Amino acid sequence: MSTGTAPLPAGTRIGHVHLKVADLERAIGFYSGVLGFIVTQRLGSSAAFLSAGDYHHHIGLNTWHSRGGPAPAPNMTGLYHTAILLPDRKSLAAVLRRVLESGIALEGAADHGVSEAIYLRDPDGNGVELYRDRPEQDWPRGADGSLQMVTDPLDLQDLLAEVE
Repeated sequence: MSTGTAPLPAGTRIGHVHLKVADLERAIGFYSGVLGFIVTQRLGSSAAFLSAGDYHHHIGLNTWHSRGGPAPAPNMTGLYHTAILLPDRKSLAAVLRRVLESGIALEGAADHGVSEAIYLRDPDGNGVELYRDRPEQDWPRGADGSLQMVTDPLDLQDLLAEVE
């Protein structure tokens, strides 16, 4: 934090992510058809807005400058991933099952102590993290109270047992 800058209030959240995509229908198929977001609005064949629940939108998709474009190269700057926070472990397991049933490859899965996370790519090559937080009282802490996040393997079979 720079000197003299007031911190943002604790209730501040990132409201939505807006992605440039090559094929709007393909992107909607992934975010709605696989992950389960609901299309709340479309702007013809060039943009769509999707939400979980009644919010106006959590994800915007557009082809305004990217229709038919290639995915960014892995060594380029840009968005690393969009992290989608699920409300609980059972919800994370249900979306994992849909991802696997859709034939989408996972890039990784990790237990971070504070959360359980699954990593994959959308059809345009954008990174997606699907995760659930553990209750704050269960977060790993050092003797001084500092947060001690880890990156341990996540047992996907144990997670999937939540929805079997």
